[in-house]
Amino acid sequence: QVQLVESGGGLVQAGGSLRLSCAASGRHFSNYVMGWFRQAPGKGREFVAAINGKGDSTDYADSMKGRFTISRDSAKNTVYLQMNSLEPENTAVYSCAASNRCYADISSYAVGGRYNYWGQGTQVTVSS
Repeated sequence: QVQLVESGGGLVQAGGSLRLSCAASGRHFSNYVMGWFRQAPGKGREFVAAINGKGDSTDYADSMKGRFTISRDSAKNTVYLQMNSLEPENTAVYSCAASNRCYADISSYAVGGRYNYWGQGTQVTVSS
């Protein structure tokens, strides 16, 4: 069983930055692929980024590349999402997820259904 708790959301002006954190409880954190997803009002859940257990392989949604960075600290059982150059269109609830299922490569984890555990989410609001 893994419990995930996100933090770091808030209100930021366009062009600003935020760093989200997701603290995981439970054992064998490094066995889990970790992902970030988001859901904007009135829209479906959208993949943001994923990172493998070792932290040496990542994947991003095309619109996030170059602005968002996912990382993890195994000593702290925490995964991060650094978000730069934020735009109002990035306003959403951001949730982290954990998967111990095996797929071919990191790009396979862009699908929410491939994750076992989810956090409650943290709200990110970007004002214009």
